[in-house]
Amino acid sequence: MDSTVTTGAEDNVWGGGNRPLGASYGKLMMWFFIVSDALTFSGFLVSYGFSRFKFIETWPIADEVFTHVPFFHGNYPMYYVAFMTFILIMSSVTMVLAVDAGHRMMKNRVILYMFLTIIGGAIFVGSQAWEWATFIKGDFGALETKGGRILQFVNAETGERAALAEFSKTLPEERVKHEGSNGIWYQKEGYKTSYSLNEVIEGFKASPNILIRTETINEEGEKTLLTRQESLAKLKDAKLVVEGANLIRNEYGSRLFADFFFFITGFHGFHVFSGVVINVIIFFNVILGTYERRGHYEMVEKVGLYWHFVDLVWVFVFTFFYLV
Repeated sequence: MDSTVTTGAEDNVWGGGNRPLGASYGKLMMWFFIVSDALTFSGFLVSYGFSRFKFIETWPIADEVFTHVPFFHGNYPMYYVAFMTFILIMSSVTMVLAVDAGHRMMKNRVILYMFLTIIGGAIFVGSQAWEWATFIKGDFGALETKGGRILQFVNAETGERAALAEFSKTLPEERVKHEGSNGIWYQKEGYKTSYSLNEVIEGFKASPNILIRTETINEEGEKTLLTRQESLAKLKDAKLVVEGANLIRNEYGSRLFADFFFFITGFHGFHVFSGVVINVIIFFNVILGTYERRGHYEMVEKVGLYWHFVDLVWVFVFTFFYLV
């Protein structure tokens, strides 16, 4: 028998008739996208890790930054971030139930679980937007030195951080605000803080119970607290007032921290928002019976792969950015 003769099975293989891992073309392409996107997120997290290791002595402590909870005043370190994580993980559970219901051709259950998944994703995106707004606004304020270091204020009696409003003085200085009422609303006001540098300095000198805390982390893992004399001497290096965080200044410490926060959480938030939009489209297709007529709910399974990937990425972001 001629060795060049091929069997029917070989014709099937070389003819492209087989499916790698039994996956359809659509699911295989989704896996390709997930792998490539995973490499992108990995690069971002590795960059964050190297930068944090290099500036470990001045890196902000997450427990002192993410302490806010909507509608509640006080110090609740990581509580709301943990709630966001729980919501996103539970949305992944409802997505699993939706995919399982699709395999069983149970349309009403697919609708229910898809709806719950969309609600969970929307809560997460809204929570992340609120967290961004809180991070940008800030709630204590600080000073930036000529060398770019951050000086925070602490109440010596309570040991808690002191906001600028607690001790700053209001001086008769000219602080022009460009508004429509004075006819120059079209001019850019620039970066304006609630208090000027002189107002903060004068208020600090008049408040003996206020001390300065530098961004340097000591051996106990806490920010270095200066004495009153050291605080007064350090105050001479102050250059400007900083409130909140942006891509240029950061009242919590190293500006790289804010850069990575906005970029990594923003990039992930965009993925979640995109997933919510896609889920909404699939949700209405399920209601219209599109996949019932096709005889399968593979599209639900494909979008489910993407949603699980987004949830898994957040677990890594939450671990390395907030917990470690």
